Amino acid sequence: MGHGMSLTRFSISLDSGLVRQFDAKIRADRCPTRSKAVGDLIRACLVQDEWQAGDEVAGAIVIVYDHHKRDIVKTLTEVQHDCHDAIISTQHIHLDHDNCLEIVAVRGTPGDVDDIVKRLKAVKGLKHVSLAAGTTGELLS
Repeated sequence: MGHGMSLTRFSISLDSGLVRQFDAKIRADRCPTRSKAVGDLIRACLVQDEWQAGDEVAGAIVIVYDHHKRDIVKTLTEVQHDCHDAIISTQHIHLDHDNCLEIVAVRGTPGDVDDIVKRLKAVKGLKHVSLAAGTTGELLS
């Protein structure tokens, strides 16, 4: 929780079965309280809205590939150069003799980020591409 944040208490009524499932989930997730869990859900929901509203967002694209595959490194590099405005940094990790993991930190409009993800997904031979959608944090308290 942020410093000097004032708390508002409110009560909600929910189906008891739903509450049981929720309690089981937050226990499994090691979430300390229902309040924290509900706050996390609300924040996740607001981040989703941020992505839909077209404001500036931030996130990370995770890519896994075999670097021996023909032209794959060249193609990935071309995509990243084309989209350099929205790419903050790239971290390259050698997983083993063949496989590489790349984490591409991105920041821009949801459209820009979506465009990079689509272009990367179109590269032949990638084993995995996924986006961890984040936020610049500016609109969240």
